[in-house]
Amino acid sequence: QVQLMESGGGLVQAGGSLRLSCTASGDIFSVDAMNWYRQTPGKQRELVAEVTSGETTTYGDSVKGRFTSTMDNARNTVYLHMNSLKLEDTGVYYCNAQIIGLGTLQYDYWGQGTEVIVSS
Repeated sequence: QVQLMESGGGLVQAGGSLRLSCTASGDIFSVDAMNWYRQTPGKQRELVAEVTSGETTTYGDSVKGRFTSTMDNARNTVYLHMNSLKLEDTGVYYCNAQIIGLGTLQYDYWGQGTEVIVSS
């Protein structure tokens, strides 16, 4: 069984910063990628950042230049550093990962989500 646990959401003022964390745990053979998606009010879920184990990172257009995502391979943890937050960044942020687990064919995993609220 593989699980993803997010943390770090909360309330922050516009222009401020916040860091999210997501840790994968359980029967893990290898982690191929850990990603961040978000669900903002009135919009479909969108990619925020994709981080591969080879440290290739791709960002969604709406967060380029403001958000940075890094992976700690030793800890199976991905971080999302969010700077210059805007009101439209408010939403639920989900961790997603592609993991080869032990004794399972499942490859794609999702966390429960952590809420980020940006206030004016």
